[in-house]
Amino acid sequence: MDAIEVARLQEYLRTKFSVPNLTVRERPNKDDSAEVYFGDEFIGVIFRDDEDGDVSYDFNMAILEIDLPERPAS
Repeated sequence: MDAIEVARLQEYLRTKFSVPNLTVRERPNKDDSAEVYFGDEFIGVIFRDDEDGDVSYDFNMAILEIDLPERPAS
């Protein structure tokens, strides 16, 4: 992905989720994906899919169970 594509994705995600400190950054040595950060925290990867001329993007975010809020008492 080039800088313009990364900037467009960043603007889309910031607007869609109302998160102004979300950033999308180019990945070194990779041209099919970009990294997504919330502040300084890495949260996921966006992959570009260009199949038959139709471009789409896949956002993958891993969530660790230890990062989730405590379970409510039963």
